[in-house]
Amino acid sequence: MSTHPFEDRDGTYHVLVNAENQHSLWPTRITLPAGWEVALRDQSRDRCLEFIEKNWTDMRPKTLSTSSH
Repeated sequence: MSTHPFEDRDGTYHVLVNAENQHSLWPTRITLPAGWEVALRDQSRDRCLEFIEKNWTDMRPKTLSTSSH
């Protein structure tokens, strides 16, 4: 039985960020999607989730957040 690539506790991940400052957990073995950049590279799933929790405090897209006005 194969593990879903986004749920592999032993996998290696990146944290991606797009132009709207939205964050995504991304398996390193999957090609990066267009429009996203790596904010944290080659880390454990738990470390990436910690990074996302600490750095993505406003879930609204950048264009809708009050901090962008």
